[in-house]
Amino acid sequence: MIRFAVIGTNWITEEFIHAALETGEFEVTAVYSRTADKAAEFAGKFGVAHQFTDLTAFAQSDAFDAVYIASPNSLHAEYAVHCMKHGKHVICEKPAASNSVELAAMIEAAHSNKVVFMEALKSTLMPNFKVVQENLHKIGKVRRYFAGYCQYSSRYDAYKQGTVLNAFNPFFSNGSMMDLGVYCIYPLVVLFGAPDKVQASAVMLESGVDGEGSLLLSYPEMDAVIQHSKIASSYLPAEIQGELATMVIDKINQPEKVQIRYRDGSVEDLTQEQSVRTMRYEAEEFSRLIKTGELESPTNSHANSRAAMAIMDEARRQIGLVFPADRK
Repeated sequence: MIRFAVIGTNWITEEFIHAALETGEFEVTAVYSRTADKAAEFAGKFGVAHQFTDLTAFAQSDAFDAVYIASPNSLHAEYAVHCMKHGKHVICEKPAASNSVELAAMIEAAHSNKVVFMEALKSTLMPNFKVVQENLHKIGKVRRYFAGYCQYSSRYDAYKQGTVLNAFNPFFSNGSMMDLGVYCIYPLVVLFGAPDKVQASAVMLESGVDGEGSLLLSYPEMDAVIQHSKIASSYLPAEIQGELATMVIDKINQPEKVQIRYRDGSVEDLTQEQSVRTMRYEAEEFSRLIKTGELESPTNSHANSRAAMAIMDEARRQIGLVFPADRK
């Protein structure tokens, strides 16, 4: 069993714990929170023995071997580097960092301390994404990747009433692209690598973050079109358009149904059964890396994380979105 700790006490941390426990590979032994009350409350839900509010004491603890980080985006790098310097393996929620400089420091800490560091982008490790990779050759020369993740945020109602929560606060390195657009960008990079050119546009909110936006990414023989939003919803599937056929993916952020639609009108259903605990697959990959001694995932690799972050850095430069973390 891998003893793991969590940083962050929100709903996504609970989902990861349930998914990790389902694998039978983990036991949760410690929790870190900036407030003692939240640490105690969260520990009580899962019977966690060790609670911390001091980051150094947490990182130095021998109560765990690995840590899942789900703090606000702006704190990912600080927490991850601190833990890796004390020999802890790290799986860090997407986006892994605020920018490429922070990400480079995280990867360097992983290399220097010979520990696993993996971005917790779940969709690229799910069975219904793997089937996309395995069958992509069937659609012929790829000409376009289209994906969107547009979901009206419940926090936007509070924003319109004058309360700026974390999701719309640049101090925490948030916004539509960082929170939702990454789900479209990362799979693109896994499938096709880094683009030659990035063009970005966005609707900026008064708080300083993007409420929604679009990206056009150019490759030598194809392009990619991405849309993301936290202020409106979309119900369109993702498509990978080839000269022989088009692959249709119901949700790029959590693929559950995959089909190939051929030019002759025939349809091939590639859908695979998978757990309703969709974070299970990232937990399994993290466990596998630790147990085999591999230091990075071949799918959620350091190179893929760098490429995805470089796209977001350039897109932010074009739309004028600057985080406090960029000035460090």
